[in-house]
Amino acid sequence: MTMLAHPPLRLIGASVLRDGEMQKRSVAITGGVISKGPLPEVDLTGYLVLPGIIDLHGDAFERHIAPRPSAPFPIASGLHATDRDAAANGVTTAWLAQSWSWEGGHRSPDMAEDIMAELDNLRPHLMTDLRLQLRVETHTVETADRLLAAVRRYGIDYVIFNNHLDEALMLAQSRPAELVLWAARSGRSAEAQLALVEAARKQSPHVPRYLCRLAEAFDTLGVHSGSHDDPDGETRERFSMIGARICEFPTARSAAALARAVNDPVLMGAPNVARGGSQSGNIAATDLIRRGLCDALVSDYYYPALAQAAFRLVDDEVLDLPTAWGMISARPAQILHLADRGVIDYGKRADLCIVNAATRQVEATLVAGRVTYLTAEAARRFLGGRAALALAAE
Repeated sequence: MTMLAHPPLRLIGASVLRDGEMQKRSVAITGGVISKGPLPEVDLTGYLVLPGIIDLHGDAFERHIAPRPSAPFPIASGLHATDRDAAANGVTTAWLAQSWSWEGGHRSPDMAEDIMAELDNLRPHLMTDLRLQLRVETHTVETADRLLAAVRRYGIDYVIFNNHLDEALMLAQSRPAELVLWAARSGRSAEAQLALVEAARKQSPHVPRYLCRLAEAFDTLGVHSGSHDDPDGETRERFSMIGARICEFPTARSAAALARAVNDPVLMGAPNVARGGSQSGNIAATDLIRRGLCDALVSDYYYPALAQAAFRLVDDEVLDLPTAWGMISARPAQILHLADRGVIDYGKRADLCIVNAATRQVEATLVAGRVTYLTAEAARRFLGGRAALALAAE
């Protein structure tokens, strides 16, 4: 997909999130960035013009690559579908959370490298700024050289550490039926799956040195890092001490509180907020937000939840709209040091999410001033106005 150059235009009549508040003012776009000056106009009265959504962690791409475990599609096909899915939900920058795990299958290093290569090839043709977050299992000690080589080769800028070993051991001991299903999804017998778990467990004495080696290399390469599913403050503190500062999906308030105490950003799932609680029974994200213990929301497994969560926080009188929307735009940009986006301001990238104020539906998305999604009344306004738009074209 080739993105055509977008002519200058001015969006007028909308309520615009700018300088931390909703304002009645216009937004001018020239050369893909926010600008000034009289330009052809599009009347967006009745709409909200908001910064494009920045998603720091999402695995919805997995269902586009393999809609069913036994029915995989080509990776390129899945990434193109993910690109459109993100655009249709106001997402302008997104990290795809791909595992690097001893578990094998779609979580294996082989799969991770295949996705890295395909994403690298497709990036010039995608509408959304799609990047890769590596979810590295702590018990993958023997892959250190391969992992660092892949990070360098593909310019990976974000790594999160996971440890699913304890969960796997508990599954093997107390829920054998689920172990069988888990093994079947990877095309293995239960015995073969148990052998993998045991092999990972034997690496435990070498894990601390492995993590420190990776952390030192990430510092040199400028890779952001963090940890996933911290169960307590002690775990968060250990990761923070080696430079893995981002606290992603803490499962207990103590982990989030420790992160706040040492100024580590905390990420929670937007579906947790939009649905009113965690689907897995963990801590409620809204509870952390009320206590000032959550910095940003991520799509997790469902892109529509990002905007839905922001509006739910407004409806539940937890936050005002500028602050709630900042959790999916300005704050993620700050966490990953994206100085050119996340807010609507002069000279910033024109990454915009245009929402119908009455229905709260995303009706248009712009990435660097180029339309990546357009539908409903917003499409009539754009295509029927005085601005001749060059849309994303195949």
